[in-house]
Amino acid sequence: MKLLLLGASGLVGSHALALALADDAISEVIAPTRKPLPAASKLVNPVCPRLDDFVSMLASYRPQAVICALGTTLAKAGSKEAFRHVDHELPIALEKAAHAVGADTFGLVSAVGASADSWFFYTRTKGEVEREIQAIGFRSLTICRPTLIGGERSETRSAEGAAMALNRLLTPILPKRFRINPASSIAAALLDAVVAARPGLRWIASDEMN
Repeated sequence: MKLLLLGASGLVGSHALALALADDAISEVIAPTRKPLPAASKLVNPVCPRLDDFVSMLASYRPQAVICALGTTLAKAGSKEAFRHVDHELPIALEKAAHAVGADTFGLVSAVGASADSWFFYTRTKGEVEREIQAIGFRSLTICRPTLIGGERSETRSAEGAAMALNRLLTPILPKRFRINPASSIAAALLDAVVAARPGLRWIASDEMN
């Protein structure tokens, strides 16, 4: 299987990349990034300073499955428009292009509480992505909805760090669905889902990724 991995340099994406490269079911991992990744067997790493440019290039790679772990924060993006571009417009454009050239299996990192009707910008954006992904027509679609994502980041997210520290403190009394989801567990759930490629739509809740 040829896998397109979006967001391979991020926290979940880097774990998904390592797992995919070690999986015999994956013949090739196509991982477009803004900066080069370390070379590896089975890895094809188109370097695109703007990932938007990869949309027009995608037809030449012809992936069979897609994992999308693209995402940012409002603070890092700098504006709602920039956040929406990374978390909504870019994934939808890439996923439509992948489907158009034959990809029929898809796995998405979304968020707990995602709803197109949410009053909150973040969860509303995630919900809109979920809704539009479902309309594309993937034969097999899996949507993971983690709470906070745990793991070592290459960047500092102060607000998220404070929330995670509080979450860890309260873990003994928190229901499983509210606990931190390790990035490795999310990545494993996504990869298992696209390899199995079961027909239809499946949501993976946060308590299934602890």
